Amino acid sequence: MALWTVRGDGRPIDGDAIAPQERLSWPRTIGFGAQHLVAMAGATILVPATTGLPVSTTLLFSGVGTLLFLVITRNMVPSYLGASFAFIAPLSAARDEGIAAQLGGVLAAGLLVIIIGVAVKALGVRLLEAVMPPVVTGAVVVLIGLNLSHRATDSFAQQPLPAVVTMGIILLCGVLGRGTFFRFSVLIGVVAGWVLGFSLGLVDTGALGRAAWFGLPEFHAPELRPSVTLLVLPVVIVLVAENVGHVKAIAALTGRNLDGNVGDSIIANGVSTALAGFGGGSGTATYSENIGVMGVTKVFSTAAYAVTGVAAVLMSFSPKVTAALATIPAGVVGGATLVLFGLISLVGVRVWMENGVDLTNPGNALVGGAALVAGVGDLTLELGDMELGGLVWGSLLVVILHPVLRWLRAARKVDRREDLTGKP
Repeated sequence: MALWTVRGDGRPIDGDAIAPQERLSWPRTIGFGAQHLVAMAGATILVPATTGLPVSTTLLFSGVGTLLFLVITRNMVPSYLGASFAFIAPLSAARDEGIAAQLGGVLAAGLLVIIIGVAVKALGVRLLEAVMPPVVTGAVVVLIGLNLSHRATDSFAQQPLPAVVTMGIILLCGVLGRGTFFRFSVLIGVVAGWVLGFSLGLVDTGALGRAAWFGLPEFHAPELRPSVTLLVLPVVIVLVAENVGHVKAIAALTGRNLDGNVGDSIIANGVSTALAGFGGGSGTATYSENIGVMGVTKVFSTAAYAVTGVAAVLMSFSPKVTAALATIPAGVVGGATLVLFGLISLVGVRVWMENGVDLTNPGNALVGGAALVAGVGDLTLELGDMELGGLVWGSLLVVILHPVLRWLRAARKVDRREDLTGKP
């Protein structure tokens, strides 16, 4: 049985969505894979560069992790697993401990995510609905998009001209374009901005010229240290919340019920993260940038992600290709992500709308509002040696406080009924 069925004659039809288990012709599928590659590359390179982990190794396990994700989720959930920004703060704090200790923390986080995924899969959708109802999952999706917004605006402000050109082309192709221009709007915008950046002298090609064409990724073995592991473990909540939010976002975009795939998605993310920690890469997460690309293009084919995963693995053995991707101007990244992150936030709002979430309910409004402000404002607090950012605090607020307050509210209503009737 084929992994993907060819949609029609392999050519996209305007306004037609391509399902996860479908694909277009291979040349077009490879093109969509390249579009996802461009969307994920900047962040996946930036995370290890910031935390001191090897870039090529992170890219390798990112590609391998994506392919494993597609296998474990049985081609039902399209996603790219890139280096997670949630790991930046704890891994940066543990940088003086050395790469082995950092990787031990990543490995421990991945193993815990696997355990949670197995529990969700074993106990079923009811556990998911009890812990993370639509009001929570929608808030997490909105939170992911808005928490990342400062990255887009900061990059946009650094180089406004290529940012405006990139954003303008993506919007024009995505709104007015037809056929190829509509489906490849993100790639066309990024390439046009990239070329403009070169012409304006905004691209530093020094590292590109010095990089070798071929080279092995840099592997390291992990070392489990309790101090570092405790720093990294709060990231687990974010990874689980992001996975649930990702699956809910894909379900909203495709019109399918994917609740039964949440456990597999969490397990796959845990396997990918644990594997990266075992070999020398940063922890991984489902990528918001790529959800945005799917939202724009309506191409949800997992075949495109398989192409991206294979390409990432091949690229990890070429320092020159990795250096070339690193030359994408900051303004180009800002222009593209300004559109993509905003689209992610609106997908979260769509989850609320389609599930009839009552935002006049005090529990929904107060907890959700506090979580969003913590995430958008990037609330950053230190707990001992740990520094936790807005994505962590926002996720904690909505994932933990909402069910607790909902339970307390229900208990109070029961107590009031007992007082009125005089019966338990």
